[in-house]
Amino acid sequence: MVMQTTMAWLSGASTKTTHINTRNLFCLDKSSSPSSVTLGILSFETARTMSRLVHLYRSLSSEEFSELCEGAMKSQGVAFLNSSDERFLLSLACAEKLEELNRAVNAVTRLARKCTDASLNRFDQTYAEMCLGVRDFGKLEYASKSVEKLVEKMDKYVKATSNLHAALESLSELEISEGKIKKWKQNLGPKQANKANTDYFDEKIAYQRKQVKHYRDVSLWNQTFDQSVGLMTRVITIIYARICLLFGQYVSDLPRPSKITKPTSQRMRVHPDTNFMHFTSKSGPIAKSSQKFGTIRIAKSGPLPKSEDKVIGTRIPLDIVKNKKVMQLATESTVGGAGLALRYANIIIYAERYLYAPTCINDEARGYLYELLPENLKTTVRGKLWGHWCTRAHEGSGGSHSLAEGWREALEEMMSWLAPVAHDTVKWQQERYLEKQRFDAKPTVMLFQTLHFADLEKTEVAIVEVLVGLSCIYRYENKRLGGRPSGDGCR
Repeated sequence: MVMQTTMAWLSGASTKTTHINTRNLFCLDKSSSPSSVTLGILSFETARTMSRLVHLYRSLSSEEFSELCEGAMKSQGVAFLNSSDERFLLSLACAEKLEELNRAVNAVTRLARKCTDASLNRFDQTYAEMCLGVRDFGKLEYASKSVEKLVEKMDKYVKATSNLHAALESLSELEISEGKIKKWKQNLGPKQANKANTDYFDEKIAYQRKQVKHYRDVSLWNQTFDQSVGLMTRVITIIYARICLLFGQYVSDLPRPSKITKPTSQRMRVHPDTNFMHFTSKSGPIAKSSQKFGTIRIAKSGPLPKSEDKVIGTRIPLDIVKNKKVMQLATESTVGGAGLALRYANIIIYAERYLYAPTCINDEARGYLYELLPENLKTTVRGKLWGHWCTRAHEGSGGSHSLAEGWREALEEMMSWLAPVAHDTVKWQQERYLEKQRFDAKPTVMLFQTLHFADLEKTEVAIVEVLVGLSCIYRYENKRLGGRPSGDGCR
């Protein structure tokens, strides 16, 4: 006989191909909780997972989604280097959200094996059924009062557990000092040891032990596996339903949560019919582009390639998303696929620094920047500089000031869209590192905003032009300040 109830973390759900013992979404099976073991030392791993879920939940609000579409996806650098296709960019964003959720699911699944509630033990199976679309999402409502209470509760647990971690570290340091004091007293004579006053230290360590006990009581340390896992599985279900609702029209393979009210905002257009890039330079080497999302003409160096979707077309099938990490979706024609994203980001950031502080461009700085380049770019830069300065030598040295100013204007225009992508690349790396170290890490940059999916050819052409322009500016500044001309024919 088949039992037809609902799982503790899946309210009002019904299966199309399976029948599983389940209970109400917002009511844990309390009969199993008292006998469940508390998290203890695993509370810290659990807190990190909860923190990731809280941040992911909040990043899916209507306001955040609107900011994603109206802000990040309208970035000029993203449009020129990565893609101007709305559907493709949103499918990348969806893939990253799903990957982040799946990392949390894997952590929760490991914890669920220690639960006494049989339905929680099978969480991985039910989550897989949701992903396959064989289980309805039920009456789950994102941002409802009951759901917000769940998220707030998780947030409080994360903060309390973070405080516990800090308190334990302080206590550990005090206990080391306590051991040293005991050894010191043992080396003293009985009379001297009695005179030594350590009352203040004893009070301090006693207070710290009380703090640790308090935080253990109010944090995840003292929560059972059933309570903690039950809380997270419910939020995971809500997050997955929200992802399907927001991104379902861009990733057609996602299951549709039919019983959830759709957002009032209609599909937003990310890139309006405007030409993002206009290089207006009186005497510089970069000419104005005349095509929408087309070529950016650069004098003496040919055009940048057209903005084509060279990564995986206009959308990413869900089966590819499930079987690959988002970083692995970049092909060899992209900067990330070539393994050069962070390297090129650092080159661009150094170039930006030297552009706005030209007096800092000494031979040592130029040499360091040059050595950051891969061999193919070294050859290209060397060739362009040699040809450029040989041409200038034949034409005479007149007009150096106007040429330098032209380059400066052109590079400032280029850096206005190139530098933000480079900074986001470094920031993305830093945020993912901090996410592993801290409980309250809140990533703000998505991978599609970085150089990872940037067209390799376009990025390298832009970097070469920036370095040639910096060389021109450096040569003029060096001459103006009375320095000797440097060997720009070599670099």
